[in-house]
Amino acid sequence: MKRTIGIALLAALVPAAAVAQATEPAAAAEPARAKYEVYAGFSYTSLNQVSLSRHGLMGGKVSVTRNFGQYMGLMAAVDYNRMPTGSGNPGSPVVYSALAGPELHFDIYGPLSAQLFAELGYEHTGGEKMSPSSSFAGGFGGGMTWRLTNRWAVRVSGDRIGAAFSPQNNTPTLALSPHVSWNARATVGAVYRF
Repeated sequence: MKRTIGIALLAALVPAAAVAQATEPAAAAEPARAKYEVYAGFSYTSLNQVSLSRHGLMGGKVSVTRNFGQYMGLMAAVDYNRMPTGSGNPGSPVVYSALAGPELHFDIYGPLSAQLFAELGYEHTGGEKMSPSSSFAGGFGGGMTWRLTNRWAVRVSGDRIGAAFSPQNNTPTLALSPHVSWNARATVGAVYRF
């Protein structure tokens, strides 16, 4: 008898417990990652490969990223930086580069995401009588992106680029051997996704 009452009580409570369970609201749908991102922004770089020219150079950077899934992309970037008027730099230094490489990107929290990337390509230094004035270049960097809408975002990034240039006072006895220099760069700008 007690067993029958227990089973009946259990049979009555199981459907009530199932009805009483709270249903979770559907999770907010995350926007699908766009296949392409175009970035344009203000750029600042040092010029460590030239003696007496350590003042920063200012200019712009443009990049295009092709995303492959949620975390990986392939990025290509060009930038152009020159000495600001009245900076006191000797000569008229100009640096521009064309670099490309893989990018790893991931969401951190809400609209905030991060990028890590590696770059290889070409760098040119002009206005300083460098020999050679062009060099193979490569480096690494990262950044943070704040999503404003599904299409627009703001990005701050930095990287460190190594290139090999001969010093101005290099001599034939040194075989005009280049030395590797590392320049830090920083950019801030807008991202458009499509």
